[in-house]
Amino acid sequence: MKPASTLSSAFLTPGGQSLPQPLLDLRAQRGTALADMPLPTRKTENWKYSSRHLKLSEELASALPISGKCGPALAVPGYHVVFHNGVIVPEACELPDQSGITIQPFAELDDSLAAELAERLDNTLDAEAAQLARLNSARFEDGLYIRLAPDAVLDQPLFIISQTDASCSGSAYPRLYVDAGRHSQLTLVEEYISSGDQPALVNAVSEFTLAEGAQVTSVRLSAEGENVQHVGATGVRQQAHSRFDSHCVGFGGPMRRHDLQVRLEQSGANCRLNGVVVTQGQQHYDNHTVIEHVAPHCDSEETYRNIAAGQSHAVFNGRIHIHQDAQKSNANMSNKNLLLSTGAEIDTKPELEIYADDVKCAHGATIGQLDKQSIFYLVSRGVSRHEANTLLTMAFINELVQQIPVESVRETTQIRLNQFFETTFEEA
Repeated sequence: MKPASTLSSAFLTPGGQSLPQPLLDLRAQRGTALADMPLPTRKTENWKYSSRHLKLSEELASALPISGKCGPALAVPGYHVVFHNGVIVPEACELPDQSGITIQPFAELDDSLAAELAERLDNTLDAEAAQLARLNSARFEDGLYIRLAPDAVLDQPLFIISQTDASCSGSAYPRLYVDAGRHSQLTLVEEYISSGDQPALVNAVSEFTLAEGAQVTSVRLSAEGENVQHVGATGVRQQAHSRFDSHCVGFGGPMRRHDLQVRLEQSGANCRLNGVVVTQGQQHYDNHTVIEHVAPHCDSEETYRNIAAGQSHAVFNGRIHIHQDAQKSNANMSNKNLLLSTGAEIDTKPELEIYADDVKCAHGATIGQLDKQSIFYLVSRGVSRHEANTLLTMAFINELVQQIPVESVRETTQIRLNQFFETTFEEA
């Protein structure tokens, strides 16, 4: 009998067989490697605060059914790809017709391209740090492959809408791979939403490789329902003078986790990571980021802000690793946190690991509450306490919200934040 702390064999049951053979072989290899995999515990350092929230019960092991139903097409400018319970719905997609840009479901790849992709999947993510990303590799039913030829520029944002229909219990494993060629440009939006009220698990993995001079802007919005656990991982590898901008917005749930790992592998590469998280009630959200400065003359800028209300819990663990040969690195990390109740909890752990001696690096973290004098000032001038709390809280994160480069995502974020404020600052 297996110990309770290992992954149930039910999660390793093979899925559908519609993938090309090289990807089926990869999936089988990953499944074999995960047999008897220990689940994270409080003694697992990067799961110290989140292991107790992760519930991988056997009812979640089966893949959520593919009914073919999905929500209406988005009425926003841009291109759309829709995942329904981890599988692409072709009739709900709107794709660009541009030379130099390839966007295909994994299931439609020929064996040659599938074999090439199988060699590259998982190469952007550290297996130990993003442990559950390997579960996605053992279970994905489909995925989206995006390749930009050198100098290709996608003229509008590409929206990847991952819809989870939790009418029954189960799990979904959306997968994304982006290969951005030399001096190409892409803005990509990942939006995770759900319907239904049964327990469900979303295990999502996205990988990006950026060739010399490529520019990729990634926007990630996690907004599933209270019944959905979400464990996501994003891996990035960058070549010379490439730029990766990340904007992550997360709303709490029973279990939310996102691992973001970036490797600056050649001189002149730079990245900017922005993140906003809000939690309330009994919700939990955990962001783990790693930036590896492997080459010299690379820049990174990281800013994450958390807001926690009720009895909720937010976690930020950010690590910057400056390798020995990464001279002239410039790295900055800032994590600011706001507690809106005495029962809320935020844990923050910024890390700098430096092995080069000619670098400029800084990191900092703060945790505080709303300033009572500022609230009193606003109230004394006729502003209601509810509005005063909302104004001050919004001011705490507005700088990052306004930097989101896609208007529709900014609007969606603002609507969800207003709902958060209404619930959190509801007056008796």
